[in-house]
Amino acid sequence: MRLFITGGSGLLGSRLAEIAADRGDDVFSGYCHHLPEVGERIKFDLEDKGGIRDKILEVRPEVVYHTAALTDVDRCETDQDLAWKINAEGTESVAKSAAEVGAFVVYVSTDYVFDGDRGFYREDDRTDPINNYGLTKLLGERFCDCVARTCVIYGARPASGKVNFALWLIEKLKDGGEARIVTDQYVTPTLNTNLAKMLLEAGDKRLSGIYHMAGATRISRYGFAQKLAEVFGLDPQLVIPSKMSDMIWKAKRPEDSSLDVARAQAILDDGPYDLEKSLTALKEEIETTV
Repeated sequence: MRLFITGGSGLLGSRLAEIAADRGDDVFSGYCHHLPEVGERIKFDLEDKGGIRDKILEVRPEVVYHTAALTDVDRCETDQDLAWKINAEGTESVAKSAAEVGAFVVYVSTDYVFDGDRGFYREDDRTDPINNYGLTKLLGERFCDCVARTCVIYGARPASGKVNFALWLIEKLKDGGEARIVTDQYVTPTLNTNLAKMLLEAGDKRLSGIYHMAGATRISRYGFAQKLAEVFGLDPQLVIPSKMSDMIWKAKRPEDSSLDVARAQAILDDGPYDLEKSLTALKEEIETTV
């Protein structure tokens, strides 16, 4: 199959490209700043509507996986115009351009479309983002065929220009450093490999609508850090409990944005992993790449 992946050098997009290429797909990896390692490299900018259209019409993909976004939550709050251009208008441009060539669009959205008042959100629950990142990602959802909401993506290798939470914590604890992690924010952490496989299946099956494609375990950020320390044989006492009120954030964060993944579990052959399976797979991937 002919696939176009935006954000092809990112934590998710790069893993998606690897798995797709391994199974024999023709992969075109879109990027803006950092060169992708897998697939034919296609440089484009989500702020350039005409450029987006030109590239997609040139590639003529069957499925577009739109993983690129401005994901820095605080920057989205301080530079709302940029967040709007990239996350909302950029997604609209990708989707409309894909429609011109009959491509199916799978869009990676976020748990931050919810306010976090209760958690374990289902696909049909009311959205009410409390920060601009969540708002701009929510606005992008309306243009795409398949919306995959996910939560706290982590993986074995650092993406270009960004280190994910799991690798950051592992390296910090290995060096004997303390890590202050909040105990009062609940999430459903998602292994990038697991998410990439779910996205590919959604594209293969042309699954329309909204699906919560996240990890199957609801846990606090602190609990997640403790489990990481346990699995990797690191000192859990270096994980210091903190509170959200102690954090210096420019944007508000939802207290419990965990996602109910029952729909994805029911419809996907290779659905959401629980935390134990995810961390076992993460450790194997890290050991393989060392």
